Amino acid sequence: MIVIVFGVSGTGKTTIGKLLAQELGWPFYEADDFHSGVNIDKLRRGIPLTDEDRWPWLENLRQLIKRSFEAGENAVLACSALKRAYRERLRVIDQVKFVFLRGGYALVEKQLRQRRGHFMDTTLLRSQFADLEEPAPDEGALTIELGRTPEEIVDEIKAKLHQGTTAS
Repeated sequence: MIVIVFGVSGTGKTTIGKLLAQELGWPFYEADDFHSGVNIDKLRRGIPLTDEDRWPWLENLRQLIKRSFEAGENAVLACSALKRAYRERLRVIDQVKFVFLRGGYALVEKQLRQRRGHFMDTTLLRSQFADLEEPAPDEGALTIELGRTPEEIVDEIKAKLHQGTTAS
């Protein structure tokens, strides 16, 4: 299974994804590491990425997911996956599970301002919320409300993933 923890910048995707991966004993991947230098430079300068900027990045992530499945490897991936079309691109097979971290603008902005050493400019948060397409019921994503500790959130994710999976 590949668990993709997604949401706007500042929701704690990396913190929660790393903790989840650690508790499950699975590898963790940060989608930001798969952006081109050009994309990262744009983000540092406060320029929102376009769909055209994101498609090669999404293809890199898709290939990572395929390689993981082919190797029989479970993993956790932290990725914004803001739009349904992006999530559809990443849903390589049914064993890709999406976990949406939902929080209001004020909460997420506060969390983003507390973050240090990240390339994401806080001025881009409004564009991320504008681009965000919350998952529709037919996508089967888990929606997790923010406002609790990362440990509490990870416990909820693990409980809900366990309920939604079957033994193979």
